[in-house]
Amino acid sequence: MCRPPHAIWASDRNVIVHKSTVRVGTTERKRDAVASILRDRGVRVEFSVLSNPESLKDGAAADDFMHSDQIIFGAGDGRAIALISAVYALFAQNRDKFLLMDVRSADCAKDAANAMLATRIGLVNDLAPLTERVGAGIELVRRGVGSDPRIGNDYFYADAGCGGNCFPKDVSALIRNGADRQVRLGILAAVEVVRECRKGIRAEKVVKRFGDLLDKAFAFWGLSFKPNTDAMREAPGRVIGADLVRRGAHLNLYDLAAMPQARLKRAAESQISFFDGADSALEEADGVLIVTEWRKFKNPYFDAIRKRLEQPLIFDGRSLFDSVVKRSFSLEHHAIRRGDWLKRVAGGTQ
Repeated sequence: MCRPPHAIWASDRNVIVHKSTVRVGTTERKRDAVASILRDRGVRVEFSVLSNPESLKDGAAADDFMHSDQIIFGAGDGRAIALISAVYALFAQNRDKFLLMDVRSADCAKDAANAMLATRIGLVNDLAPLTERVGAGIELVRRGVGSDPRIGNDYFYADAGCGGNCFPKDVSALIRNGADRQVRLGILAAVEVVRECRKGIRAEKVVKRFGDLLDKAFAFWGLSFKPNTDAMREAPGRVIGADLVRRGAHLNLYDLAAMPQARLKRAAESQISFFDGADSALEEADGVLIVTEWRKFKNPYFDAIRKRLEQPLIFDGRSLFDSVVKRSFSLEHHAIRRGDWLKRVAGGTQ
């Protein structure tokens, strides 16, 4: 790496930057582990361990690193802070983005931020079944709530549930940290329950529509937990797919990025077939489930869906389409009730 200007470089002082999002206290344990190894070796080396928790999204890590909204430093050593600040100064000119704090606060801050985002997703997903029962549209409710400047629309969408490497892990980490210290985090415990329950809703809709799933086949679009990544950890599709297979269904799997991982994990299952294209996965299927909101899935060839499927049936786990799709292409469309009140009024329908 090139040497940044005005950096402090000293052969007698080493800085270990802990970049991962971790449970509170991990950075200090890492420092103690390094110190123990050095003592055992009889080596005297001055070093610091600095917490710089990641703020990187799957599929956009490089861009997030170079254009971060915030850069948290957790350290008690001024020289370490000066060094890492000089490194970031190469591409982060706005010093207002730098947040300095102690190590434990830095470790906790990123976990708490991800827990907050997971809570927003959990809340809107918790409201979705209620809006369906009372005849409201969750999309209209979401817009109404999100228009409040104190709340906003980011991370406030009803869907099949959040997955990935960060949100579930960090929520669980905070809950465990609380349990270790006899502190019950009731809101986050509820977020965990909602997240797990939400994953099974798509399978329940399929069962409600078909009843017995033996000898039924479904095109399964989307395996990664979100678009633009091949990550499948905690992906809602894994829970939905496993539930359908357990009930006897056959799945035709397709994803734009996660196929290699899926083949490694599920190649031996007789009820699973792998396809190289979304359209080919439709062949001899009784319906299609859309589980990941890849851009390609938002604008499919609806005529092809209608013609290739045994039944013109879409289970839309990400609420990508509204009632116009159903009317225009003669498709049976099952999704979270979005709320198309304005279109119905404009069209003179009730």
